[in-house]
Amino acid sequence: MSRKTEPEMIKLYGTPPTRVLRVIWLLNELGLEYEIHPVDLLKGEARRDDFLALNPAAKVPVLVDGDLVLTESAAIQLYLAEKHPEAGFIPQSLQERAQMYRWIFFLVTEIEQPLWRIGRHTFLYPEDKRLPQDAELAKRECREMVDVLERHMQGREFVVGDRLSVADFNAAYTLDWVDEAKLLDNAPRLADYLQTMYARPTAPMRIAEAFAAMEG
Repeated sequence: MSRKTEPEMIKLYGTPPTRVLRVIWLLNELGLEYEIHPVDLLKGEARRDDFLALNPAAKVPVLVDGDLVLTESAAIQLYLAEKHPEAGFIPQSLQERAQMYRWIFFLVTEIEQPLWRIGRHTFLYPEDKRLPQDAELAKRECREMVDVLERHMQGREFVVGDRLSVADFNAAYTLDWVDEAKLLDNAPRLADYLQTMYARPTAPMRIAEAFAAMEG
């Protein structure tokens, strides 16, 4: 009789405070065991041949689950939630799933992108490549989109429907990033929502904690 082989441990490549935190949150919520393989972006480890074989875009996070290699944090979140439907993080109704996708895409394209521009032009790019005027424009754009989400969340406990979904875990990390950029001051509902989400026992470290750990 042949023995059943144990399933391989999930591997997660990346290092906080990057969007690897989004994936860690879902893994924690689902109670899954996983191995973290640190990738130091500042040391160029994402440009090594072995990592580029996993993600030619040279970005984190990367999830390896058996034969599956998956990049893009939001896609990984959705994959994990769909693989474990018992957690209920994917809405059952088509309409609510559509709204979940809507807000995830909104967070990634309308809020995250200006945050990246701010980061690039304040500390990521070499000083001679930074454009302070673009950083200021990105701050204004980010505030406008945060205001859209602030209005949406009035009277709501969750981003979609009456229970947690992937949109909430995506939103919480993104809003923590907004908070780090000091752009959450005019969004009291989102500030409260952020605190509530990170009070969950399964929440990963905050971005500020991750930066502090790096400096330490």
